[in-house]
Amino acid sequence: MEARSAKFRIGQVVKHRLYPFRGVIFDVDPVFSNTEEWWMAIPEEMRPSKDQPFYHLFAENEETEYVAYVSEQNLVSDESGLPVRHPRAREFFRRDRKGRYLIDRAELN
Repeated sequence: MEARSAKFRIGQVVKHRLYPFRGVIFDVDPVFSNTEEWWMAIPEEMRPSKDQPFYHLFAENEETEYVAYVSEQNLVSDESGLPVRHPRAREFFRRDRKGRYLIDRAELN
């Protein structure tokens, strides 16, 4: 598999193009890097190609917060400007005055 350049960046807020959830990206895999069982659990007609970037999100929907693993084809940029309420987002990132999520360098040590 040939890796493609990622369209989205760490710290960017995105939303799923089909399902009602959004989140902030905290890691990127250049190609699929989850289990075969996880991939096969996706309905065949919706199963994404493995040769694209996959994103790890501190995600949320109306009811809860969780970690999601999503293919690039299923994400769009979230331009709402609303903060992500996932508690790990506040631990991992800081927000600047414009609402962008920046990596908290202290967390990396």
